[in-house]
Amino acid sequence: MVTMTDVAERAGVSIATVSHVINDTRTVTDETRARVLAVIEELGYRPNRLARSLVRGETHTLGLILPDNANPFFAEIARGVEDTSFENGYNVILCNSYNDLEKELRYTDVLIEKQVDGILFVSAGMSTEHVCALQAQRMPVVIVDRDIPDVLVDKVLTDNVHGGWLATGHLVELGHRRIACITGPSDVTPSAERITGYRQALEESGIDVDDALVVKGDFQCESGYQRTHGLLSLDDPPTAVFACNDLMAIGAISAAVDAGRRVPMDLSVVGYDNIYLSAFANPPLTTVVEPQYEQGVLAAKMLLERVRDPDVFPRREMLDTHLLIRRSAVPLGAECLPGEG
Repeated sequence: MVTMTDVAERAGVSIATVSHVINDTRTVTDETRARVLAVIEELGYRPNRLARSLVRGETHTLGLILPDNANPFFAEIARGVEDTSFENGYNVILCNSYNDLEKELRYTDVLIEKQVDGILFVSAGMSTEHVCALQAQRMPVVIVDRDIPDVLVDKVLTDNVHGGWLATGHLVELGHRRIACITGPSDVTPSAERITGYRQALEESGIDVDDALVVKGDFQCESGYQRTHGLLSLDDPPTAVFACNDLMAIGAISAAVDAGRRVPMDLSVVGYDNIYLSAFANPPLTTVVEPQYEQGVLAAKMLLERVRDPDVFPRREMLDTHLLIRRSAVPLGAECLPGEG
Protein backbone atom coordinates (compact mmCIF):
# COMPACT_ATOMS: atom_id res chain seq x y z
CA MET A 1 0.00 0.00 0.00
CA VAL A 2 1.33 3.42 -0.96
CA THR A 3 2.12 5.59 2.06
CA MET A 4 2.55 9.29 2.67
CA THR A 5 6.28 8.64 3.00
CA ASP A 6 6.35 7.22 -0.55
CA VAL A 7 4.64 10.35 -1.87
CA ALA A 8 7.06 12.63 0.00
CA GLU A 9 10.14 10.80 -1.31
CA ARG A 10 8.91 10.80 -4.93
CA ALA A 11 7.93 14.49 -4.78
CA GLY A 12 11.13 15.52 -2.98
CA VAL A 13 9.33 17.17 -0.09
CA SER A 14 8.79 16.47 3.60
CA ILE A 15 5.98 14.28 4.96
CA ALA A 16 4.62 17.38 6.68
CA THR A 17 4.32 19.15 3.33
CA VAL A 18 2.37 16.23 1.85
CA SER A 19 0.06 16.34 4.88
CA HIS A 20 -0.50 20.09 4.44
CA VAL A 21 -1.39 19.58 0.77
CA ILE A 22 -3.86 16.79 1.53
CA ASN A 23 -5.51 18.47 4.52
CA ASP A 24 -5.10 22.07 3.33
CA THR A 25 -3.75 23.01 6.78
CA ARG A 26 -0.97 25.37 5.75
CA THR A 27 -0.06 27.50 2.73
CA VAL A 28 2.05 25.62 0.19
CA THR A 29 3.42 27.15 -3.03
CA ASP A 30 1.43 26.39 -6.15
CA GLU A 31 4.44 24.64 -7.70
CA THR A 32 4.93 22.34 -4.70
CA ARG A 33 1.21 21.62 -4.41
CA ALA A 34 1.01 20.69 -8.09
CA ARG A 35 4.05 18.40 -7.78
CA VAL A 36 2.64 16.61 -4.72
CA LEU A 37 -0.78 16.18 -6.32
CA ALA A 38 0.81 14.80 -9.47
CA VAL A 39 2.71 12.17 -7.45
CA ILE A 40 -0.45 11.28 -5.50
CA GLU A 41 -2.20 10.67 -8.81
CA GLU A 42 0.75 8.75 -10.24
CA LEU A 43 1.13 6.43 -7.25
CA GLY A 44 -2.60 6.08 -6.58
CA TYR A 45 -2.19 7.17 -2.97
CA ARG A 46 -5.34 7.17 -0.81
CA PRO A 47 -5.23 8.90 2.59
CA ASN A 48 -5.96 6.74 5.61
CA ARG A 49 -9.18 8.44 6.53
CA LEU A 50 -9.87 6.07 9.41
CA ALA A 51 -6.62 7.00 11.13
CA ARG A 52 -7.32 10.70 10.57
CA SER A 53 -10.82 10.31 11.97
CA LEU A 54 -9.62 8.50 15.07
CA VAL A 55 -7.19 11.31 15.77
CA ARG A 56 -10.11 13.72 15.61
CA GLY A 57 -12.27 11.44 17.79
CA GLU A 58 -14.75 10.55 15.03
CA THR A 59 -15.06 7.89 12.33
CA HIS A 60 -18.00 9.23 10.29
CA THR A 61 -19.54 5.78 10.70
CA LEU A 62 -22.89 4.87 12.26
CA GLY A 63 -24.13 1.49 13.43
CA LEU A 64 -27.61 0.15 12.59
CA ILE A 65 -28.93 -2.96 14.31
CA LEU A 66 -32.06 -4.55 12.82
CA PRO A 67 -34.04 -7.60 13.97
CA ASP A 68 -34.49 -9.02 10.45
CA ASN A 69 -33.14 -7.29 7.35
CA ALA A 70 -34.95 -9.83 5.13
CA ASN A 71 -38.25 -8.29 6.22
CA PRO A 72 -39.11 -5.57 3.65
CA PHE A 73 -40.33 -3.33 6.48
CA PHE A 74 -36.92 -3.17 8.14
CA ALA A 75 -35.13 -3.03 4.79
CA GLU A 76 -37.02 0.18 4.03
CA ILE A 77 -36.05 1.70 7.38
CA ALA A 78 -32.43 0.80 6.59
CA ARG A 79 -32.72 2.50 3.21
CA GLY A 80 -33.86 5.73 4.87
CA VAL A 81 -30.98 5.55 7.36
CA GLU A 82 -28.38 4.83 4.68
CA ASP A 83 -29.59 7.52 2.26
CA THR A 84 -29.58 10.21 4.95
CA SER A 85 -26.25 9.12 6.41
CA PHE A 86 -24.58 9.01 3.00
CA GLU A 87 -25.87 12.49 2.14
CA ASN A 88 -24.20 13.75 5.32
CA GLY A 89 -20.87 12.02 4.72
CA TYR A 90 -21.42 9.03 7.00
CA ASN A 91 -21.16 5.31 6.31
CA VAL A 92 -23.40 2.72 7.97
CA ILE A 93 -22.46 -0.66 9.45
CA LEU A 94 -25.54 -2.91 9.27
CA CYS A 95 -26.00 -5.66 11.87
CA ASN A 96 -28.81 -8.25 11.88
CA SER A 97 -29.84 -9.60 15.29
CA TYR A 98 -32.43 -12.08 13.95
CA ASN A 99 -34.65 -11.05 16.90
CA ASP A 100 -32.04 -12.48 19.27
CA LEU A 101 -31.44 -10.16 22.22
CA GLU A 102 -28.11 -11.82 23.04
CA LYS A 103 -26.88 -11.25 19.50
CA GLU A 104 -28.06 -7.63 19.71
CA LEU A 105 -25.99 -7.15 22.86
CA ARG A 106 -22.93 -8.65 21.16
CA TYR A 107 -23.36 -6.43 18.11
CA THR A 108 -23.58 -3.43 20.43
CA ASP A 109 -20.17 -4.35 21.83
CA VAL A 110 -18.76 -4.81 18.31
CA LEU A 111 -19.95 -1.37 17.22
CA ILE A 112 -18.42 0.22 20.30
CA GLU A 113 -15.10 -1.49 19.47
CA LYS A 114 -15.38 -0.15 15.91
CA GLN A 115 -15.69 3.32 17.44
CA VAL A 116 -18.80 4.27 15.51
CA ASP A 117 -20.05 7.78 16.14
CA GLY A 118 -23.57 6.63 17.06
CA ILE A 119 -25.96 3.67 16.99
CA LEU A 120 -29.51 3.25 15.75
CA PHE A 121 -31.43 0.11 16.48
CA VAL A 122 -34.78 -1.58 16.17
CA SER A 123 -34.70 -3.59 19.34
CA ALA A 124 -35.09 -7.37 19.49
CA GLY A 125 -36.73 -7.00 22.92
CA MET A 126 -37.37 -4.60 25.76
CA SER A 127 -34.13 -5.10 27.69
CA THR A 128 -32.52 -1.87 28.88
CA GLU A 129 -29.08 -3.45 29.43
CA HIS A 130 -27.46 -2.38 26.17
CA VAL A 131 -29.00 1.10 26.24
CA CYS A 132 -27.64 1.71 29.74
CA ALA A 133 -24.21 0.47 28.65
CA LEU A 134 -24.21 2.86 25.71
CA GLN A 135 -25.36 5.77 27.85
CA ALA A 136 -22.56 5.05 30.32
CA GLN A 137 -20.06 5.52 27.48
CA ARG A 138 -21.89 8.61 26.16
CA MET A 139 -22.55 6.84 22.87
CA PRO A 140 -25.28 8.66 20.89
CA VAL A 141 -28.30 6.35 20.49
CA VAL A 142 -31.62 6.46 18.66
CA ILE A 143 -34.30 3.79 19.12
CA VAL A 144 -36.46 3.20 16.04
CA ASP A 145 -39.94 1.64 15.70
CA ARG A 146 -39.88 -0.56 18.82
CA ASP A 147 -39.95 1.36 22.07
CA ILE A 148 -37.95 0.44 25.15
CA PRO A 149 -39.87 2.03 28.02
CA ASP A 150 -38.13 3.73 30.91
CA VAL A 151 -34.98 4.72 29.01
CA LEU A 152 -34.36 8.37 28.21
CA VAL A 153 -32.89 8.38 24.70
CA ASP A 154 -33.94 9.71 21.30
CA LYS A 155 -36.79 7.67 19.81
CA VAL A 156 -38.64 7.55 16.49
CA LEU A 157 -41.92 5.68 16.84
CA THR A 158 -45.31 5.43 15.15
CA ASP A 159 -48.82 5.51 16.58
CA ASN A 160 -49.50 1.77 16.64
CA VAL A 161 -52.57 2.06 18.85
CA HIS A 162 -54.22 4.34 16.32
CA GLY A 163 -53.15 2.03 13.50
CA GLY A 164 -54.70 -1.03 15.16
CA TRP A 165 -57.86 0.98 15.79
CA LEU A 166 -58.02 2.06 12.14
CA ALA A 167 -57.62 -1.48 10.79
CA THR A 168 -60.23 -2.99 13.10
CA GLY A 169 -62.60 -0.05 12.79
CA HIS A 170 -62.58 -0.43 9.01
CA LEU A 171 -63.68 -4.06 9.31
CA VAL A 172 -66.39 -3.07 11.79
CA GLU A 173 -67.66 -0.44 9.34
CA LEU A 174 -67.88 -3.17 6.71
CA GLY A 175 -70.28 -5.05 8.98
CA HIS A 176 -67.95 -7.67 10.42
CA ARG A 177 -68.40 -8.79 14.01
CA ARG A 178 -66.26 -11.93 14.14
CA ILE A 179 -62.91 -10.19 13.64
CA ALA A 180 -59.76 -12.14 14.46
CA CYS A 181 -56.39 -10.61 15.29
CA ILE A 182 -53.06 -12.28 14.52
CA THR A 183 -50.58 -10.58 16.81
CA GLY A 184 -46.82 -10.24 16.66
CA PRO A 185 -44.28 -11.24 19.34
CA SER A 186 -45.45 -10.27 22.81
CA ASP A 187 -42.08 -8.79 23.82
CA VAL A 188 -42.07 -5.92 21.31
CA THR A 189 -44.18 -2.80 21.76
CA PRO A 190 -45.73 -2.45 18.26
CA SER A 191 -47.53 -5.78 18.66
CA ALA A 192 -48.96 -4.95 22.09
CA GLU A 193 -50.00 -1.47 20.96
CA ARG A 194 -51.77 -2.74 17.83
CA ILE A 195 -53.72 -5.23 19.95
CA THR A 196 -54.73 -2.35 22.20
CA GLY A 197 -56.09 -0.49 19.17
CA TYR A 198 -57.91 -3.66 18.04
CA ARG A 199 -59.59 -4.05 21.41
CA GLN A 200 -60.50 -0.36 21.60
CA ALA A 201 -62.21 -0.43 18.20
CA LEU A 202 -64.27 -3.49 19.14
CA GLU A 203 -65.25 -2.11 22.53
CA GLU A 204 -66.25 1.26 21.07
CA SER A 205 -68.52 -0.62 18.65
CA GLY A 206 -70.13 -2.68 21.39
CA ILE A 207 -68.47 -5.91 20.23
CA ASP A 208 -67.16 -8.29 22.88
CA VAL A 209 -63.55 -9.34 22.47
CA ASP A 210 -63.41 -13.09 21.93
CA ASP A 211 -60.02 -14.28 23.17
CA ALA A 212 -60.31 -17.34 20.91
CA LEU A 213 -59.96 -14.95 17.96
CA VAL A 214 -56.72 -13.40 19.25
CA VAL A 215 -53.80 -15.63 18.24
CA LYS A 216 -50.06 -15.08 18.44
CA GLY A 217 -47.86 -14.89 15.36
CA ASP A 218 -44.24 -13.84 14.84
CA PHE A 219 -44.46 -11.26 12.02
CA GLN A 220 -43.54 -13.92 9.41
CA CYS A 221 -45.72 -15.26 6.56
CA GLU A 222 -45.69 -18.81 7.90
CA SER A 223 -47.24 -17.83 11.23
CA GLY A 224 -49.99 -15.90 9.45
CA TYR A 225 -50.66 -18.98 7.34
CA GLN A 226 -50.74 -21.41 10.26
CA ARG A 227 -52.79 -19.20 12.59
CA THR A 228 -55.40 -18.55 9.90
CA HIS A 229 -55.83 -22.29 9.32
CA GLY A 230 -56.49 -22.63 13.03
CA LEU A 231 -58.97 -19.76 13.06
CA LEU A 232 -60.89 -21.15 10.09
CA SER A 233 -61.25 -24.52 11.85
CA LEU A 234 -63.16 -22.98 14.78
CA ASP A 235 -66.83 -23.90 15.17
CA ASP A 236 -67.65 -20.22 14.72
CA PRO A 237 -64.81 -18.94 12.48
CA PRO A 238 -64.08 -15.26 11.85
CA THR A 239 -65.35 -13.44 8.80
CA ALA A 240 -62.40 -11.06 8.90
CA VAL A 241 -58.78 -11.04 10.05
CA PHE A 242 -56.61 -8.15 11.16
CA ALA A 243 -52.99 -9.29 10.88
CA CYS A 244 -50.54 -7.10 12.78
CA ASN A 245 -48.17 -6.94 9.82
CA ASP A 246 -48.39 -7.42 6.07
CA LEU A 247 -46.28 -10.58 5.92
CA MET A 248 -48.70 -12.36 8.24
CA ALA A 249 -51.63 -10.93 6.26
CA ILE A 250 -50.19 -12.37 3.04
CA GLY A 251 -49.83 -15.71 4.84
CA ALA A 252 -53.45 -15.41 5.98
CA ILE A 253 -54.67 -14.88 2.40
CA SER A 254 -52.75 -17.94 1.25
CA ALA A 255 -54.21 -20.08 4.06
CA ALA A 256 -57.75 -18.95 3.28
CA VAL A 257 -57.35 -19.84 -0.39
CA ASP A 258 -55.89 -23.24 0.48
CA ALA A 259 -58.87 -23.84 2.78
CA GLY A 260 -61.28 -23.12 -0.06
CA ARG A 261 -62.28 -19.66 1.13
CA ARG A 262 -62.63 -16.71 -1.20
CA VAL A 263 -60.74 -13.60 -0.18
CA PRO A 264 -62.30 -11.19 0.52
CA MET A 265 -65.88 -12.51 0.04
CA ASP A 266 -65.56 -15.32 2.59
CA LEU A 267 -62.73 -13.80 4.62
CA SER A 268 -61.71 -10.16 4.61
CA VAL A 269 -58.08 -9.45 5.51
CA VAL A 270 -56.39 -6.22 6.63
CA GLY A 271 -52.64 -5.95 7.19
CA TYR A 272 -50.24 -3.44 8.69
CA ASP A 273 -47.09 -1.65 7.42
CA ASN A 274 -47.75 -1.23 3.67
CA ILE A 275 -44.59 -3.02 2.57
CA TYR A 276 -44.15 -2.89 -1.20
CA LEU A 277 -45.31 -6.52 -1.54
CA SER A 278 -48.76 -5.65 -0.18
CA ALA A 279 -49.78 -3.98 -3.44
CA PHE A 280 -49.02 -7.22 -5.33
CA ALA A 281 -50.92 -9.62 -3.06
CA ASN A 282 -53.93 -11.36 -4.60
CA PRO A 283 -56.13 -9.48 -3.94
CA PRO A 284 -54.11 -6.31 -3.23
CA LEU A 285 -53.94 -5.83 0.51
CA THR A 286 -55.84 -3.22 2.47
CA THR A 287 -53.34 -2.13 5.10
CA VAL A 288 -52.29 0.47 7.63
CA VAL A 289 -49.55 2.65 6.20
CA GLU A 290 -46.55 3.02 8.47
CA PRO A 291 -43.91 5.47 7.15
CA GLN A 292 -40.92 3.11 7.11
CA TYR A 293 -38.51 5.12 4.97
CA GLU A 294 -39.43 8.32 6.79
CA GLN A 295 -38.67 6.64 10.12
CA GLY A 296 -35.19 5.80 8.88
CA VAL A 297 -34.60 9.32 7.55
CA LEU A 298 -35.78 11.01 10.76
CA ALA A 299 -33.84 8.59 12.98
CA ALA A 300 -30.60 9.23 11.08
CA LYS A 301 -31.11 13.00 11.27
CA MET A 302 -31.75 12.81 15.00
CA LEU A 303 -28.65 10.68 15.54
CA LEU A 304 -26.46 13.10 13.58
CA GLU A 305 -27.85 15.97 15.66
CA ARG A 306 -27.02 13.98 18.80
CA VAL A 307 -23.47 13.35 17.52
CA ARG A 308 -22.97 17.08 17.01
CA ASP A 309 -24.58 18.07 20.32
CA PRO A 310 -24.41 15.22 22.88
CA ASP A 311 -26.05 17.30 25.62
CA VAL A 312 -29.30 18.20 23.86
CA PHE A 313 -32.35 16.83 25.71
CA PRO A 314 -33.62 13.53 24.19
CA ARG A 315 -36.60 13.73 21.84
CA ARG A 316 -39.47 11.33 21.24
CA GLU A 317 -40.93 11.70 17.75
CA MET A 318 -44.26 9.99 17.00
CA LEU A 319 -45.21 9.55 13.33
CA ASP A 320 -48.83 9.07 12.33
CA THR A 321 -50.43 6.18 10.45
CA HIS A 322 -53.34 5.98 8.04
CA LEU A 323 -55.44 3.33 6.31
CA LEU A 324 -54.88 2.44 2.66
CA ILE A 325 -57.96 0.72 1.22
CA ARG A 326 -57.37 -1.79 -1.56
CA ARG A 327 -59.36 -4.96 -2.32
CA SER A 328 -58.74 -7.50 0.42
CA ALA A 329 -61.67 -6.42 2.62
CA VAL A 330 -65.33 -6.06 1.61
CA PRO A 331 -68.67 -5.67 3.40
CA LEU A 332 -69.94 -8.76 5.21
CA GLY A 333 -71.99 -10.86 2.80
CA ALA A 334 -70.58 -9.29 -0.37
CA GLU A 335 -70.46 -11.68 -3.31
CA CYS A 336 -67.98 -9.86 -5.48
CA LEU A 337 -65.04 -7.50 -5.36
CA PRO A 338 -65.66 -3.74 -5.46
CA GLY A 339 -66.43 -2.65 -9.01
CA GLU A 340 -67.41 -6.15 -10.13
CA GLY A 341 -70.81 -7.79 -10.61
